[in-house]
Amino acid sequence: MSVPVTSAPLPKQTKFGQTMRKDAWWMQPLLVFLGFSAFIVYSTWAAFQNAHYWVEAGGADYLSPFYSPEIFGASPHALFGPKPAWWPGWLLFSPTLFVLWAPAGFRFTCYYYRGAYYKAFWADPLNCTVGEPRKTYLGEQYLPLILQNVHRYFLYVALLFILVLGHDAWRSMWFADAAGVKHFGVGVGTIVLTVNVLLICGYTFGCHSLRHLIGGFMNQISKSPCSSCYNAVSCLNRKHMMWAWFSLFWVGFTDVYVRLCSMGIWHDVRLF
Repeated sequence: MSVPVTSAPLPKQTKFGQTMRKDAWWMQPLLVFLGFSAFIVYSTWAAFQNAHYWVEAGGADYLSPFYSPEIFGASPHALFGPKPAWWPGWLLFSPTLFVLWAPAGFRFTCYYYRGAYYKAFWADPLNCTVGEPRKTYLGEQYLPLILQNVHRYFLYVALLFILVLGHDAWRSMWFADAAGVKHFGVGVGTIVLTVNVLLICGYTFGCHSLRHLIGGFMNQISKSPCSSCYNAVSCLNRKHMMWAWFSLFWVGFTDVYVRLCSMGIWHDVRLF
């Protein structure tokens, strides 16, 4: 008995922005575009100011996370002193040039951020079931997007930065008196820097690459002897988008707080 064969034409490819959706589908990519753009503009501006990125007033010891760890710089936190003599005179100098590439690279290649800015900036796709401006899909198997695979290596650097920022938070808990002796205390800046490192921990420890790493490099978790560790990372991974945005906002706010306190516009309050 022969089975009847039927055929149906493939749906026509929709034009850019064409969709049958009735909801405000454009709101999500618009908000992502505005959020990313605001952070990129501010962080770029702050990175090249090379001033007002640390606070020592009132015995406090705060350092902006944009400048940490400070390899070369003008603040007392600089590990190897001020701008080196070998730095070209024609090239703009900022301590962030030595460090900011690492957290920026980790976030830029992040699986969540990739999906978010692909939609918001490249319209790839603009949103689910919404027509995009291209007819072919190459994925991330060719240049330049194949370079996104370095995310797993940026993870190791990001884990080291958590130790650095954790040390900055610990240092912010010690205040110097008139004689220069440090005593334990908590100021508003202490809370700001501590929340910053906690949010970055939540974002980093929920990373997809870390989940694969801590699960024993197994693609089938049922075969992994580290399934409990995998499940622990998965708890954070389920809210990866939330951690990504909260930590992005707070690291920017932390720089704003340190900067305004350094300029004397805001005054840090010592809680105890």
